Amino acid sequence: MPANRFYSSFDFEKLDKRPSQDGEYRNAFQIDRDRIIHSSAFRRLQSKTQVFLSGEYDFYRTRLTHSIEVAQIGRSICAWLTQQDETLGDDCFIDPDLVESTCLSHDLGHPPFGHAGERTLHTLMEPYGGFEGNAQTLRILTQTLFSEGRVGMNPTRALLDGVLKYKTLFAEKPAHKANHYLYNDQERWLDFTMGGQAFPVELTPGKERNGFKSIECQIMDWADDTAYSLNDLADGIHAGFINVTKVERWAAEQTLSSEDSTDIEFLCKAIRDGRVEGRLNRLIGECIRATKLAPTANFLSASTRRHQFALEIDPVQRRRADLHKKIALDLVFLSPQLQQLDHKADFILKRVFEVLHDRYIEPTQPKGLHLMPATIEKQIREAETAGERARLVCDWIANMTDHFAFRTYRRLFDADFGSITDFV
Repeated sequence: MPANRFYSSFDFEKLDKRPSQDGEYRNAFQIDRDRIIHSSAFRRLQSKTQVFLSGEYDFYRTRLTHSIEVAQIGRSICAWLTQQDETLGDDCFIDPDLVESTCLSHDLGHPPFGHAGERTLHTLMEPYGGFEGNAQTLRILTQTLFSEGRVGMNPTRALLDGVLKYKTLFAEKPAHKANHYLYNDQERWLDFTMGGQAFPVELTPGKERNGFKSIECQIMDWADDTAYSLNDLADGIHAGFINVTKVERWAAEQTLSSEDSTDIEFLCKAIRDGRVEGRLNRLIGECIRATKLAPTANFLSASTRRHQFALEIDPVQRRRADLHKKIALDLVFLSPQLQQLDHKADFILKRVFEVLHDRYIEPTQPKGLHLMPATIEKQIREAETAGERARLVCDWIANMTDHFAFRTYRRLFDADFGSITDFV
C-alpha cells in the first residue's frame, strides 16, 4: 500500500519518543486506535449515560454504542471526501483509522450520569482547576489510561489534535464560561500538539481559540452532531418521550421556517408509520454527503495538511441537525423525568465527593478509613498539594460507571446496603 502523502513525520510524532517494536505491522494511527479499543476506559462507556441511564432500557444507546456510531460516521465521511475531492486520492487522503481513533475516544472523559455529572464535577472541582469532559479525555490519553505506571498511551500529535476540541486553559477561560477548557497542567500537551508554536493574537482564549480545529477534529465534531441529533432523537421516540402529539404541540409554540416545518412533518410521518429507525438512519447518509473540503490557511498550515482544510457542512443539514437537537433538548432532556434523574445524580456525586474531600483532599484528621483503592491512596499520599489530591479523587469518580456510582453512594450512606462480602 503506498504511503499516504497527506501526513508527515510531524503528524506521527509522539511526545515520549520510544523505539518501535520489531515486526510491527501497524502504523502509528492504527496502534492508537487499538490501544483505545482495548482499554478499560473505553469498556466503561458501556455503562455510562448517553440519554438514559445505562441499563434503564435494553436497547437504548450508551456512551459506548454512541462512540461506535460516531466512529462509523467519521470513517464514512473520510471515504466520501476521498471520492469527491480532487485534491485527495489513493496516496493522499484523510486517514480513516486516525478519524476512528478520534471518534472512539471523544467521550472517554465523560463521568457517570452524562452532562449532569459533568456539570456537578465542574462545580465541585472549580477550586482545584475544574472538571471538563474534553480535558478529562486528554488526561486519560496522556496520563492515566494505563494506570499501573500512571502513564497514558503516548498518542500521536495528530490524535491529540483530533481529540482537542478546546484549546483554552482553565486559567484563561472567560469568567462567564463554565466549561470548554483544558486543565492548567495540560499546557505541556497543548504546546506539543501545536508543535511549540504560539497561538496568533487573533485566536484569543475562549470561542476563537476553541474554534481552531484540525480537519480530523472537525470530522469528529460533525459525526458526533450527526449521531446525537438523529440517534438520541430516535431513542427519545422509542422511550415514549417524543410522540406526534408532543411534537406538534412543541412546533406550535416555536417560530419555525418553512424548511423546519417540512422536517417536522417528515418526523411525525415516520412516527405514525412506525418507521423511525429506518428513516432517521437514511438521514445519516445525507449528513455524510453534506460535507466537503475548503482550502484554508493558518499558523499551522505550513507544518501539516491537517490544518490546510476546513470541513464545510451543507446549511440545510446543519439547520436540520440543530432542529433535531432542539426537539430532543426540550422534549427529552428537559422533561421532568430526566431532570429528576439529573437532580439525583447531582446529589449522589456531591455527597460522595464531600466524603472523599474530607478524608483525602483536605483531611480533617491525620488518619482515616480506607475509602478508595490502595493504589490511588498511595498516589494521594505522594501528592504534594490539595489540587493534586483533588484531581486524583476526581479521576476515580469520573471513571465510575452509573451503577458503580450508585453502589458507592449506597455503601457510604445506606444502612441496609452492602455486606463484608460486597466488593463490587
